[in-house]
Formats: sequence, C-alpha cells, structure tokens
Amino acid sequence: MSLQPSKTDPKLGYEIEAHLRSMGVHTPTISTDLDETAKISKIQSLFTDIMETLGMDLSDDSLTETPKRVAKMFVNELFWGLKPENFPKCTVIDNKMSYDEMVIEKNVTMMSSCEHHILPIDGVAHVAYIPKNKVLGLSKINRVVEYFARRPQVQERLAEQIYHTLAYILETDDVAVAIEGVHYCVRTRGVEDYNSKTTTLKLGGCFRTEPEARAEFLSAIRS
Repeated sequence: MSLQPSKTDPKLGYEIEAHLRSMGVHTPTISTDLDETAKISKIQSLFTDIMETLGMDLSDDSLTETPKRVAKMFVNELFWGLKPENFPKCTVIDNKMSYDEMVIEKNVTMMSSCEHHILPIDGVAHVAYIPKNKVLGLSKINRVVEYFARRPQVQERLAEQIYHTLAYILETDDVAVAIEGVHYCVRTRGVEDYNSKTTTLKLGGCFRTEPEARAEFLSAIRS
C-alpha cells in the first residue's frame, strides 16, 4: 500500500505522535528541517559514497541511477511513516447499534524494515477490538498498520504503537494486536535461519484480564 496524501490527517498524526511519546513507545527520531527533495538529494550523495567505498563503478549504466533510486525509495516508499503528517484519516462513527462483540481484521499485509540492519520484515498483523462508544472503518485498521510499518522498526514497538493508537482513537483499552513476521536480518545474515517467524502480542483491557476474551482472539487468528 503506497502513501495516499489525500487520505491523511496531519492534525490527528501529531496528536498520535504526542500520545505515543507520553506512553514511551514512540520511534526514536530527531527533528530535521529538510524537505523531501533535500532528503533525497542528501541520501543520494551519501549512498553514492557507500557504493564507491564498496568498489562499485557508478559510471556503469546499470549502476548510475542506483543512489537516486535508493534515496527516493527510502523517502517516498519505505519510510514515509516517519512523518506524523502522513498519518491516515481514521473515520469513526458512533456505536449507535450498541455492538459489543469482537471486531477482528485478520491477515493484514505488513512490510516493514528492521531498524538494526535495514532489511525487510515481511508478515501479517491481526487486530481486534470490542467497541464501546466508537466503531472504526475497517480499512482504517489496515492503514494504521501500514503507517507504522513504513519506518525502521522493531516488531515489539510496532505492536505497541498500533495498540496505543487504536485505543486512543476508539477510546477503549479493549484492543488486541498480534504480529507474525519473517525477519530478513535473521534469514539472510547471522544465523541464516530460513524457517523461523517472530510473533508479538499486545493485549489490553478485557483481552489482557479476561481469559475467555484472550482465548477467543487467539482462536480466531489461528483458525
């Protein structure tokens, strides 16, 4: 899923950023005055140095544009979730129907990047909540997952950020997040394990305190 500027809510994005900082689960970032064009130009220059340090001949027609491609990919595709102004619109409606059972969005496609090696994390997220006063449009769950995935991440923080964001928007702690990820820093380097997956859970409200609700969620995502 690519960034869709017409479907963003900068005001809500900055609210969420402040909330995550207050909860201690924000992504470690520093402020920068660079706009997107300046970021691309600087990354292009720095990546040129990296490739030449590796001994790559950037005069070759296959390599000439690689630094620019990498820079544009970092800024516009892989890491656009670093900017609060890119946070997605999250339309909620009043729970006039008094729905009080679990709502679950399973197998939400997720592609992120490990912040330790900048290699892919490929997986799915399962997100559930029990409505109180608000009901969230289903596609917004997918967009929230995508927003936080599109930045350098560790999977544990990713689960926390999705959880705290949805709890804030829905005004309920009854939210559950499960993420299953394949980490290419494990698959392609180090131990080079091609079979392992990482699962992280963040359970709040009744999903944390009531065994029945927890069991229902875990059963639903395994079925």
